[in-house]
Amino acid sequence: MSFDERGAALVPRPSSEGARGTGASARADEAPQDQRRRPSLFGFASSYGFSAAGGDLPESTPGQRRASTVALGLVVPLAILALWWGTAEFSDIPDFLLPSPTQVVDAGIELGSSGLLATYILISLQRVLIGFAIGASTGLALGTLVGLSTLASRMLAPTLGAIRAVPSLAWVPLLTIYLGIYEEPKITLIAIGAAFPVFTTVAGALRHVDPHLVEVGRAYGLGRGRLLTTVQLPAVVPAIVSGLRLALAQAWLFLVAAELIASSMGLGFLLTDSQNNGRMDRIFLAIILLAILGKSTDALVGLGERALLKRWG
Repeated sequence: MSFDERGAALVPRPSSEGARGTGASARADEAPQDQRRRPSLFGFASSYGFSAAGGDLPESTPGQRRASTVALGLVVPLAILALWWGTAEFSDIPDFLLPSPTQVVDAGIELGSSGLLATYILISLQRVLIGFAIGASTGLALGTLVGLSTLASRMLAPTLGAIRAVPSLAWVPLLTIYLGIYEEPKITLIAIGAAFPVFTTVAGALRHVDPHLVEVGRAYGLGRGRLLTTVQLPAVVPAIVSGLRLALAQAWLFLVAAELIASSMGLGFLLTDSQNNGRMDRIFLAIILLAILGKSTDALVGLGERALLKRWG
């Protein structure tokens, strides 16, 4: 027995006695070795009921994959929580240095019952979203200009690179003097932080758009505006989304610096106020809430990413 050329099934091979009896079989046996049919890995797998691409293997459903992803993602947080609880409960570290998870939850309940926690969360979320929207729009416009124009790139890229290198806290005194102590300087600082990731990724991606796509668009008579909206921007959608996710993370980072500007509300204010009052449990609470909110908003951008990639990816 031997495999056929595709390996889909086993075919009988004539015996040596039968080969001597027929001239055709004798000529087949005398053929060079490299002209005979050889077994293939594809055929071997197929003969046992598996396709080479794994099509016959059991595949997980999207729901099962999501559940698996969530379960795996919870492993490290639960391990950290268990380690934190064990260290806080069974070590000699005092509570004012390491509060237990129960104390942090109690601090959240205390602030929640007074209505302050929800107010702090909503105020910080509002500042981040407004600043992110302004900064991302500005970064997209500047990135498009620098990415498509060599002249604009030479004029603007050095200055924008220098501004990007300025630390976030360095802007606080200037913005306080020029814009006052209310919402304007806080949102402006967050917008500054959110603009540069989008600017950098979009400008770099537009410089490397496949020139053949641009030529095809021009061959169809597309002007600069239509070429940008129908060819160039859709070609860099993955880069734009990556820039937006980085900008959103940067917006949350700049939030704490923004809420140092004469704030009386917000999670950044909760951090600094708890530090001044020695409330370590509230400091842990504010950090955990910032992490949860940051991840939740990033997940929302991820949903938008899937929609954009389905449309243009």
